[in-house]
Amino acid sequence: MVEGSMTQGAGQEPVVRTATLRDFRVPPYAQTPVPPEAQAAPPSPVPPPPVEPGPPAGAAAPPAPHPGNAVVGDEQPDGYTPTERDLPVIRRGDTVQVRTVTEPAPGSEDSPGPLYVVGDVHGYLDELLAALAEQGLVDADGKWAAGNARLWFLGDFTDRGPDGIGVIDLVMRLSAEAAAAGGYCKALMGNHELLLIGAKRFADTPVNSGAGTATFQAAWLLNGGQKADMERLQDVHLQWMSRLDAVVEQDGHLLLHSDTTAYLDYGSTIEDVNDTITAILTRNDADECWDLFRKLTKRFAFRDEGGPQAVRELLSTYGGQRVVHGHSPIPYLLGEVGGEGGEEDSGPVINGPHVYADGLAIAMDGGVTMAGKLLVVQLPLHD
Repeated sequence: MVEGSMTQGAGQEPVVRTATLRDFRVPPYAQTPVPPEAQAAPPSPVPPPPVEPGPPAGAAAPPAPHPGNAVVGDEQPDGYTPTERDLPVIRRGDTVQVRTVTEPAPGSEDSPGPLYVVGDVHGYLDELLAALAEQGLVDADGKWAAGNARLWFLGDFTDRGPDGIGVIDLVMRLSAEAAAAGGYCKALMGNHELLLIGAKRFADTPVNSGAGTATFQAAWLLNGGQKADMERLQDVHLQWMSRLDAVVEQDGHLLLHSDTTAYLDYGSTIEDVNDTITAILTRNDADECWDLFRKLTKRFAFRDEGGPQAVRELLSTYGGQRVVHGHSPIPYLLGEVGGEGGEEDSGPVINGPHVYADGLAIAMDGGVTMAGKLLVVQLPLHD
């Protein structure tokens, strides 16, 4: 076992990456809904998470879902991941380009350094290192090179890509190196972290699913789980993931992984949300963890007509002027449909983040799993 004083320190060197299939797998049970830092010592008694509230004021009455529970297709409430039908291919040139700050002024000793965010990585370690190096955050050897800069990962380190554990090891190592240089490298909890934790802890234990029997193990495999990652997963990785916050506010940006209002179910302040989610993972109840995974896998809350209001609800509750999220790939948020028989080398062309919902939301998942781009950008954006 890892000592309780473990910090986000040095990880292990990544192994040789394996061949990968860039796909987007969809679990068949995704059609029906289900009715900072953890202590090393045994935790004090923690009250159960708050009862899930009903739709907020102004939201449509059931069965229409709250904007934060929006999923693709009215007939699919609370689906985990969209189906191929609802996740169209994007033609080249259909994306929105947003300029980012490329030459930040270095922060002084009395002021914080520049703020960067990283979208979903999903095991693409080489692409991550290249993107970090392009922004000057790491050197040619992958070592922290950004002084007092601040770096936030928005979650989803593993699954679908070839080296998820290598990605986690890199983030843990950069955390220690950045702190030594006067900056920091931190990470948020994504739904794939919850999925990997659940697959390791609960394996084939049946969980309470309205779609019939479900297990974390099956869900993990169907959502791109890599057996090589599971074989290399260690206690240090599990403890690190279990301690990640779910929401944070930085420089007027509300950072979170999923484009959903389901975070509101876990508290009325950022601290409450993070404490509640940590407590759920500490209690280690399969059904409770599954419900958390299910809720934080919802998406598209900010995309359509009610999107700006959904963002405002989060901002009014937790603070900030803009939400910055990953989770839903930018090509899917754009909603453009390409031809079914397109060229083999055609794929989404992502040149930067996608600003939408009346300018209140910034999407950071560039779709690296679908031959898109792994985004590392500095905030604030130049509109």
